Amino acid sequence: MLIRIDTNSSVPLFEQITSALRRAIADGSLPGGSPLPPARELAEGLEVNMHTVLRAYQILCAEDLVNMRRGRGAYVSDNHPDSRALIIEQVQGLVLQAKRLGFNSDEVVELIKGAMA
Repeated sequence: MLIRIDTNSSVPLFEQITSALRRAIADGSLPGGSPLPPARELAEGLEVNMHTVLRAYQILCAEDLVNMRRGRGAYVSDNHPDSRALIIEQVQGLVLQAKRLGFNSDEVVELIKGAMA
């Protein structure tokens, strides 16, 4: 699995890692049940703090894309993570673009509700 981070980016490192893993889940590179690299190993490979990787893993866990088991590591969820990851990644992009254009959260929520109707 190839994850690249840009230390010069304004995007925090944990968000870059989260996004890269989310994309890998969405495109099927990391199918359901796949183990993620141990946090310490990934942190060493990326030359970041282990807690940065753990924060990314915790976000993915909160999104129900990853399951973490003490002593067993982190695994991609078996609950259709590719579809969920794709939608989450697209929503993240939408929110970023909306912020750049000056929309507030209420306006974005209303636009989404309208699109879902």
